[in-house]
Amino acid sequence: MIGWNDVYNVVVAMVPLYVPLFLGYASVKWWNMFTSEQCNAINGMTCFFILPLLIFEFTTHINPFKMNYIFVAGDVISKCFIIVLLWGCTYFIDDGFEWCITNFSIFSITNGIIMGSVVMRAMYGSLGENIVIQSVILQLIFWVMILMFMLEVRRARQDFNSVSTIEKSGKDLEENNSVQDIDVNVVQPSLWLLAKTVLGKLAKNPNCIACIAGFIWALIASRWHFEMPRIIEGSITVMSKAATGTSMFCMGLFMALNKKIFACSAKVTVVTMISRFILGPFSLGLACFALGLRGDLLRIAIVQAALPPAVLSFVYAKQYGLHAEVTSTGVIFGTVLSLPILIAYFAVVECIDF
Repeated sequence: MIGWNDVYNVVVAMVPLYVPLFLGYASVKWWNMFTSEQCNAINGMTCFFILPLLIFEFTTHINPFKMNYIFVAGDVISKCFIIVLLWGCTYFIDDGFEWCITNFSIFSITNGIIMGSVVMRAMYGSLGENIVIQSVILQLIFWVMILMFMLEVRRARQDFNSVSTIEKSGKDLEENNSVQDIDVNVVQPSLWLLAKTVLGKLAKNPNCIACIAGFIWALIASRWHFEMPRIIEGSITVMSKAATGTSMFCMGLFMALNKKIFACSAKVTVVTMISRFILGPFSLGLACFALGLRGDLLRIAIVQAALPPAVLSFVYAKQYGLHAEVTSTGVIFGTVLSLPILIAYFAVVECIDF
């Protein structure tokens, strides 16, 4: 049973997250230390240098051969269900594909590294901590890769549409000026051209490279039982340790650049919180139950699915220019609300005989 000392340990782990957030906000809002361009550069450095090193470091320390495969299968099934559900919603709302990406990001990437391990260790001991670490590994290996793919598809579509608009405008202008010796064609990207462009960008994306390289190293190291050389691990760790702090700092910069601290509307915030704290645990719990997971393992799966959104989601949203205000609000409010929600889930599942 979680006690006051455990709650205190969670608060101790959470409060330092808001220190870089405040410093980032103050450095722009009150101290005028960074311009908008410099803030974008800091976010880019975090997205393409620091976070990939964190992903690689975390992934290399797992043992893929000792994971709970029923839990893994349940997580995959639940996420596939959410993807299908979100994809179906794209046909009924404006900018449906963009909202599909945003909700998938908030839903699938949780704060397991910082908050999850502390909370689950307090509730269920080493077993709870082990399961939440496996959940984080799945996020880094699969769901971050899928998120990167969706973001690159959106960017490629925008690039193709921009080129098409420019070339069409140029053609109309030439016709109006009676210029007949230049033939300008409007670009209509094929499915193959779009796929080729997206896959090419993913192959150069440090986050994707880190996911794949880290998992391959984990497979090889676990199979033949050897460790990474200390000089290489130290070179990676020296920057990866800054990932959480710089990510929160970037969110503070973003908040300071906006007119309002919370730029997201109340309606969207409520929908985001429902997606994270209700749909997530329900879908994962149902999938794991259907696959035969029972007892504390099922309880752990449900509770850890109610963890708040990770700041990683905001960094990607800001870098790709997609609903950063929604993601930042979701991360901040989600982190504040998560502790009482997690305790409530813990109390409820303990009363159910699985």
